[in-house]
Amino acid sequence: MKRSKTSKSWMTEHVNDPFVQRAKTDGLRARAAYKLMEIDDKDKLIRPGMVVVDLGAAPGSWSQVAATRVGASGRVFALDLLPMEPINGVQFMQGDFHDDAFVERFEALLGERQVDLVVSDIAPNLSGIPTSDQARSIHLAELALDFAMQHLASGGRFLVKVFQGQGFDEFRKQMEGAFKSVIVRKPQASRGRSAEVYLLGSGKRG
Repeated sequence: MKRSKTSKSWMTEHVNDPFVQRAKTDGLRARAAYKLMEIDDKDKLIRPGMVVVDLGAAPGSWSQVAATRVGASGRVFALDLLPMEPINGVQFMQGDFHDDAFVERFEALLGERQVDLVVSDIAPNLSGIPTSDQARSIHLAELALDFAMQHLASGGRFLVKVFQGQGFDEFRKQMEGAFKSVIVRKPQASRGRSAEVYLLGSGKRG
């Protein structure tokens, strides 16, 4: 099948993307790593010894960053439906993070530890139908928020990718009800034409 002009344009942009080239040089699995790095450098999300959960972790670039920054005294749990190659210092679990049986297995591994930070860079498989894709994006963000509210320690933090559009304001209000502070971040590694932003909730209520 011949590639469309759109797919050719995307491939050209991807290959020439400086963050893609940097990721290869730095041994990172995806350019997305730099988004988390920038937000962490600004907002001091990850500290040594923390317990971090990475939802929708594959291929693992955010888990790579988190594992490096929590150090040997911390723990990183990476959860995804898709398989993921092992990463030193990361406990990977393959499954659906809103499936009750899967969550029970996660909680068994977590033990008595409390989760300090939940991060989610999940995006839906795009259909090309904007209204459908936006609805699915918001739904995934809501599932991630639900997981975070169930497992974060009081005062914990939650970072989630959300696409601006229908449902965005309503989802932000949900987060504002769940956290003492909610701010928007648009890191440099996020392509300017993309509607994606990151919502950071700090100070989980209750």
